Amino acid sequence: MKPRVSKALSRFLAAALMAALPFSADACSVCFGDPDSGAVKGTAWAIIFLGAVVLSVLGCVGGFFVFIARRASASPLAHADDAAPEN
Repeated sequence: MKPRVSKALSRFLAAALMAALPFSADACSVCFGDPDSGAVKGTAWAIIFLGAVVLSVLGCVGGFFVFIARRASASPLAHADDAAPEN
């Protein structure tokens, strides 16, 4: 158990050291550069495209589950207990 504590402590100290060094926190050329440059416009379109892909995939998965739920509720087997005669 002791090696895990020292491993976690060393990782924390390494992260604290990296956060304390301000010169290593420079922004990339897209974030720091000209807002009208082609790289910034391309990055913006890439973010929009990736968001649209994620939303379309999640929409298809959600639509599939709605389709399955409607199909299962419309099945005659779903209401088999209601139609069974009592003895």
